[in-house]
Amino acid sequence: MPSATTTLALPLGLARENDQGPVPDLPLLIPRTKRTPPKNPLPVPETPRLPAPPDSSALSFAEPTRRILSSYDHEVFQASPTYSLILSFVFSLSESAVDKKLSSVSLSSADPIVHSIISILSSVEGTIDSCPPSEQGGSRFGNPSFRVFLDSIATQNPSWHNAIGLTSSSAISEVSTYLHNSFGNRTRIDYGSGHELNFIIWLLCLNRLSLLPESTFPAITLLVFPRYLTLLHKLQSTYYLEPAGSHGVWGLDDYHFLPFLFGASQLLHHPYIRPLSIHNELVLEEEGDEYLYLSMVRWTMASKTVKGLKWTQPMLDDISGAKNWVKVEQGMRRMFVKEVLGKLPVMQHFLFGSLVPAEEGMSREEDVGLAAEEDEKEGGEVVLDHGDVKHVHRDDAWGDCCGIKIPSTIAAAQEARKKGEGDVLRRLPFD
Repeated sequence: MPSATTTLALPLGLARENDQGPVPDLPLLIPRTKRTPPKNPLPVPETPRLPAPPDSSALSFAEPTRRILSSYDHEVFQASPTYSLILSFVFSLSESAVDKKLSSVSLSSADPIVHSIISILSSVEGTIDSCPPSEQGGSRFGNPSFRVFLDSIATQNPSWHNAIGLTSSSAISEVSTYLHNSFGNRTRIDYGSGHELNFIIWLLCLNRLSLLPESTFPAITLLVFPRYLTLLHKLQSTYYLEPAGSHGVWGLDDYHFLPFLFGASQLLHHPYIRPLSIHNELVLEEEGDEYLYLSMVRWTMASKTVKGLKWTQPMLDDISGAKNWVKVEQGMRRMFVKEVLGKLPVMQHFLFGSLVPAEEGMSREEDVGLAAEEDEKEGGEVVLDHGDVKHVHRDDAWGDCCGIKIPSTIAAAQEARKKGEGDVLRRLPFD
């Protein structure tokens, strides 16, 4: 006989009864399933086919100028062959570095044009040494001696391009403009991903002139670009270049983007280095010289006055939680499309010539009375309003476009070291 505490099982569908009447059956418990993570609505950009170089005899060289002066111009550009050309070149460079260490390409076996480019970058570094910065007086903003440096670069540019095989003065004028603009803005003394893109476009111009065939792409990505990064680190440290349009801690990096794309490709199928490994100082120390991604994280950590990526670069910290490097590389492709080529405040400074042509119908600087890029002090968006040029604020962009100067974190670290305060990175009080 069952006890008073025993519960008798009833067949399914039969209701129990008590003093108040029948009690309905409780619904069956269904095991909770794992929630499917949301999918990224932006597809992973593919690599378009790189078109063959144009017939140079049919080219009419011209000094590059800005043509993206409105949202309409930007939309036209994003649907143009030039947009696909840039995507193809950048993604092809990235793919040439897949699963390769920096040391996998030797300068001794590289194409002569690669030697010439490395030599140019070495000459640029020598120019930094010959144009020392003026006394900062504790300031963390751009050093005016940077303008002396850029003026010296301008005088040397023609001879450098003669050395790599350009003889036409009009061709040199067009191509050298991109190299000159790849070191920062003379007026604002700043540097950002748009200037980095200028360096890539300079290399693209050489490719369009059949000087950099696809066989040189691994050397460009693993020899030339790292040399450019090293040069820019010295430039930023010497002249305290201000971040151009920086998002502060909410950006991927104050200055650069492409090292993270190329670096993710290098690590794509690495057997033991995971995205989370960027928090391991031993991995950064031992592998940072071989992989651009790790090298940039190491540089970022060394150039900050606060210890911890979660405080200084939370986006990098978030990305470190990715499942694998394939996810990181795909995310970097999306970011390049959306945050570099897809941002009007960045692309309004982009320069078009004959090798990287604009589409018909895009605005012209001279038609609207707009000052040249190097003469414009503001860095924000310019729009056309019934034919007149007007500067406006965007609701989806940071409000640092009207001359609000952004101090360099590298400058802060450098000035702290001068005072004997920067030998060790400090932690935030609540870290």
